[in-house]
Amino acid sequence: MARKRILITGAAGFLGSHLCDRFIKEDFHVIAMDNLITGDLRNIEHLFPLENFEFQHHDVSKFVHVAGQLDYILHFASPASPIDYLKIPIQTLKVGSLGIHNLLGLAKDKKARILIASTSEVYGDPNVNPQPEEYWGNVNPVGPRGVYDEAKRFQEAITMAYHTFHGVETRIVRIFNTYGPRMRLNDGRVLPAFIGQAIRGEDLTVFGDGSQTRAFCYVDDLIEGIYRLLFSDYAYPVNIGNPDEITIREFGEEIIKLTGTSQKLITKPLPTDDPKQRRPDITKAKELLGWEPKVSRSEGLKITYEYFKSLPPDLLEKVEHKDFSTYNK
Repeated sequence: MARKRILITGAAGFLGSHLCDRFIKEDFHVIAMDNLITGDLRNIEHLFPLENFEFQHHDVSKFVHVAGQLDYILHFASPASPIDYLKIPIQTLKVGSLGIHNLLGLAKDKKARILIASTSEVYGDPNVNPQPEEYWGNVNPVGPRGVYDEAKRFQEAITMAYHTFHGVETRIVRIFNTYGPRMRLNDGRVLPAFIGQAIRGEDLTVFGDGSQTRAFCYVDDLIEGIYRLLFSDYAYPVNIGNPDEITIREFGEEIIKLTGTSQKLITKPLPTDDPKQRRPDITKAKELLGWEPKVSRSEGLKITYEYFKSLPPDLLEKVEHKDFSTYNK
């Protein structure tokens, strides 16, 4: 029997590359697509010799063509860190609007099932905690995070429109903070920022008083949740994340303990629109998918720290954090 064929966009990124690995393991023919604006070919170079893997260097904001049969599409192409969407706000909006339009059209033409990567950022700075899928969010559309938040919210809306109007088989995953090997160390997010500072012998920077919370999910758990959602029969958004909530200050102290360094925590002003709370309600994932995270934060952090320590020196260089208040374009 012929292999099922799956297109994975953003395939050279953190999550995209792990998805490529999973679907290769499941004996799919994987078509990996990335324009490499934030992705890195090193994340998928181990797959290039395989006969059931192919790579296309392409920007999905432009017309997307895939020859032959196509059974599934995973849309994970998007800048996903504050540093990126401060630097490339227009491209962030385009991949979440033009890109998803192109891929939904492809799914309709190929009669393929499409799963899109949404995010906990659709909830903005939430007024409820934990955040269930029914919560509509508290988002500033013209703030610095708006280019990412609204791109993802539009992505969800047009995906549901294609599902209800055209009958396209669609799935929507709302991804909460995820970490693990292949994260970019200097992408501006709290976990790699803390570990990078610890490795370089710097004090760890906490923004605000550190009372804001996050809930970190190890990448293997997230990939398993996405895999189960793709093959479920549920078309509405599903939160996938780890509900084990921790304050940023407590998390910084965990990193110092993990790395065995003598650094201290220093504080800087809180960036504009930085969410005060972030914790998923995963009731739907448990009930619909039989999924919940398995990897503890202590276990996942050890693996991630060892990965970062193994990186070449040029990837450990410091990248200055840019406060969102400087965003004026």
